[in-house]
Amino acid sequence: MNPLASELNAVLEGTVAGKLLSGLGRRLFFPRGIIAQSAEAKKTARVNATIGMAYDGGKPLILKAVAEGFPGLKPEESVVYAPTAGVESLRAAWKESLLRKNPSLKGKDFSLPVVVPGITAGISYAADLFLDDGDTMLASDPCWDNYELVFAARRAGILRTVSFFNGKQALDISALRSALREEAAKGVVRLILNFPNNPSGYTPVKAEADALVSLVAGAAKTADVLVLCDDAYFGLFYEDNAVKESLFAALCDLDERVLAVKIDGPTKEDYVWGFRTAFLSFGSKGLGPVHHEALIKKLMAVIRSSVSCSNTAAQYLTLKALEDSGTAREKERLFALLQGRYRAVRHFIADTQPPAALEVMPFNSGYFMSFRCISIGAEKLRRKLLEKGVGTIALGDRYLRVTFAALDAKEIPDVYSAIYQSAAELA
Repeated sequence: MNPLASELNAVLEGTVAGKLLSGLGRRLFFPRGIIAQSAEAKKTARVNATIGMAYDGGKPLILKAVAEGFPGLKPEESVVYAPTAGVESLRAAWKESLLRKNPSLKGKDFSLPVVVPGITAGISYAADLFLDDGDTMLASDPCWDNYELVFAARRAGILRTVSFFNGKQALDISALRSALREEAAKGVVRLILNFPNNPSGYTPVKAEADALVSLVAGAAKTADVLVLCDDAYFGLFYEDNAVKESLFAALCDLDERVLAVKIDGPTKEDYVWGFRTAFLSFGSKGLGPVHHEALIKKLMAVIRSSVSCSNTAAQYLTLKALEDSGTAREKERLFALLQGRYRAVRHFIADTQPPAALEVMPFNSGYFMSFRCISIGAEKLRRKLLEKGVGTIALGDRYLRVTFAALDAKEIPDVYSAIYQSAAELA
């Protein structure tokens, strides 16, 4: 094993993070090579002949067409390599935004967020750090279909899905309790929480959120616990009783045997889907700055060995949006637009009895809502809807996901009428 990896492992020895590291996670280190030496040269050298970029008169070379495409950015903000962990000012600004959006985080110790190339990458990198062949990751049923690729196909783990809702249109806390107990008996629990949930569009109410935190605390009495908080759709909460903070705020200092990892970003929050810019943060009651730095270096090694760094221009544009005084007001307007579409779906469902073949699953947030297909196959329903010009997503053969966020409010009655009619025809 590389001595630098051994140094990082020694720092994390005895902590929950050190115990949870995968074999790959233990081997990872950030080299004192080109990137580190270039950073040192930037601070002290009179001339810099380190990094693989071309300059003229101290300015990065840039094509005219590219420069014109970024009129608000300097070449140093658009075409140069970003630091491996991300632009420092953006990382600090995002951490400040987390404190504003999650007041319960105030006074709690968690790492400076690291920039990763999209939330998918953040989840995948967390799997690299903490998941080995045959390790189990718990997720909701239904869950985002990419979890299967990330945890099972890519990392050769076992994706164990747990019933998400009970028969009372609420979270199935009992099912999750049983699953956590079974995994805790093995000594390690790995869990991914996704709120607002994709594909159901559900966020817990306070009693449910408290119950989830309590279950994690209970599992930590006998096991080391990893909780990944996939907060891709954070902030899009349309009902007053939906919890408005990430569960990371409660989990990041819950117990010395609980490691919480928050994966979030502007992708959906700030409507920049193609930026491929996101953040990953670590928190645990047993970790301090030196441990955070060791974990960040492990994560930087994943980044360096895969994409090298995240998109520079997207980072600076995200920073400009965070710093712009008009952003909050504009986001309120866009939120109201999406909430109006949510309300339109709610009104249709309240006014129109669904066919017996479909069950409306609970939803109160995010981009989506889903139907459980009872006596028909979701894929057959999806194909029939395509014949009528309506595109939806079938997840397996049980769930049909509808992205109401992508529909104009005036389109919603026709789309949902087609869904109901098609389901009735297939039953």
